[in-house]
Amino acid sequence: MQEQGTLSVNTENIFPIIKKFLYSDNEIFLRELVSNAVDATQKIKRLSSLGEFTGEIGDTTIEVSFDAEAKTITVSDKGIGMTADEIKKYINQIAFSGATEFVEKYKNAEDAKQIIGHFGLGFYSAFMVAKRVEIISRSYKPEAMSAAHWTCEGSTSFELTESEAKEERGTDIILHIADDATEFLDENRLRGILEKYCRFLPVSIKFGEKIINEVAPIWTKSPSDLEEKDYKEFYKSLYPYSDEPLFWIHLNVDYPFELTGVLYFPKIKQDLSMSKDKIQLYSRQVFITDEVKDIVPEFLTLLHGVIDSPDIPLNVSRSYLQADGNVRRISNYIMKKVAEKLQELFKNERESFETKWKDIGVFVKFGMITEEKFYEKANKFALLTNIEGKNFTTEEYIAHIEAEQTDKNEQKIILYTIDPENQHTFIQSAKKRGYDVLLLDGPLDNHFINNLESKLEKVQFKRIDSDSIDKIIEKEHKIESLLSEEKTKKVKEVFEKTIQDPSKTVQVEALPPDEMPVTVVLPEFMRRMKEMSQMSSFGVGAQMPDMSQVVVNANHALITQIAENEEEEHAQKAARQLYDLALLSQNMLKGEALSKFIDRSLEMVK
Repeated sequence: MQEQGTLSVNTENIFPIIKKFLYSDNEIFLRELVSNAVDATQKIKRLSSLGEFTGEIGDTTIEVSFDAEAKTITVSDKGIGMTADEIKKYINQIAFSGATEFVEKYKNAEDAKQIIGHFGLGFYSAFMVAKRVEIISRSYKPEAMSAAHWTCEGSTSFELTESEAKEERGTDIILHIADDATEFLDENRLRGILEKYCRFLPVSIKFGEKIINEVAPIWTKSPSDLEEKDYKEFYKSLYPYSDEPLFWIHLNVDYPFELTGVLYFPKIKQDLSMSKDKIQLYSRQVFITDEVKDIVPEFLTLLHGVIDSPDIPLNVSRSYLQADGNVRRISNYIMKKVAEKLQELFKNERESFETKWKDIGVFVKFGMITEEKFYEKANKFALLTNIEGKNFTTEEYIAHIEAEQTDKNEQKIILYTIDPENQHTFIQSAKKRGYDVLLLDGPLDNHFINNLESKLEKVQFKRIDSDSIDKIIEKEHKIESLLSEEKTKKVKEVFEKTIQDPSKTVQVEALPPDEMPVTVVLPEFMRRMKEMSQMSSFGVGAQMPDMSQVVVNANHALITQIAENEEEEHAQKAARQLYDLALLSQNMLKGEALSKFIDRSLEMVK
């Protein structure tokens, strides 16, 4: 039997278009051919289990080999095989029409990182690297007396003949590598591709002398058959240089979509970008991509691990991917399972959960800020930590501070610091009044605070250095000023003349005598606007002046002395010293101003 023919196609020059369009991803040819070999192998096993194939299954290892001199790469399987008629049907008609559809649909697309298997184009991806492709296949069927030999040289013409070259059931795909693709005739290059895409395929893959894959990775097993060490060893195999994971979630659902996988909670780094994009997406154990941001909510990209689902539409552009119903359902399911896992740990092992909070807090806050559904669940276990290291849920913390930190307008004021060392003076002022102070020094805490305030009734967050403590939490009872209106005006003028900075406004307030004589504060709303805009894409806040306030304590003995000092020069000198001292207490005194302060201090000591 010898047959020559032409592939039925409307698109001219289809092979150059395939090659050009997918050039950046040309290594996937090997993934596609090995995946086809796996399918063929699984089919023979299925037929055997159904009793439709009664012969010996034997060794079903798939073998990938290359010959650098002959410039060939061969993928051999012992699967179901094909007759000549089946080759004409599946290769010449179905697969090729899929290739035609693909080219027609995507030849003008901008996103070249399409996954092509959906179109049946897997086989034709071979022409991205080969100038000629041969198929030698012998069907499992008893009536197949010989093998079929199909040859195509990257055009719409093919040749199909009988062959005695293959005595066993299965298929050999032989690629005659093109001159511009000889990089693939390299052992290390081929091994790298196989380890990347085929590392967990369910049929043994042999390359050289070694089996390169693990046919039953842990996500394919039942959690009841696994121990803690299995999960940790698998994590180490994926991320060999990472710390041990904190805990993990084993995903396994078959309705209304298929999804398996294991997601790990790593120790999140302060630099979120360093922790992201470590989830690997598989489809029936074939590696697809590690760009999963369109499949899971953005905050979940901080997790590590594996997701395997054949129900994610991989052939289409990202905009379509986001709109797909299965993708939304899978995304919501994963988010729900993550929230349930965290809730379970918090409820059953709170002490252990609290020790891990520092490492997972950023992740939880990210989710609460960006996903309303996650916020609803996470608000029950998200923790606020005070400067003593005690942890509270939001509800617990509001109850904890309500008695002391409710102001005259019935607002519950939550005090926080981002730097306990530099803001120590302000913290001590709060402690004297029996107030509690939270530590909120994480990279997302500005957004987190705004998010909580928008959802909590009559609750405000105020940074400890945003004003004098008695102005931050104003009570009905006010402290009387020891200065007359005239003396207050004089003190204000002395400090304004001394400071001479348009970004600083001076306020003289009646504070307890044992408070600092002068403090420099940045009002909460001003600082938040600056910090939020700095984090935005526009970066407007970087140019905004601080517009801070200089709070002068009218009831401090040193301020009284300034008010009563008749010599303006002496008064200004004292005011400068107290102002510089306030700056120094917050690490804000630098350069020449710091040198002058030191010289002035030494002179005063003399």
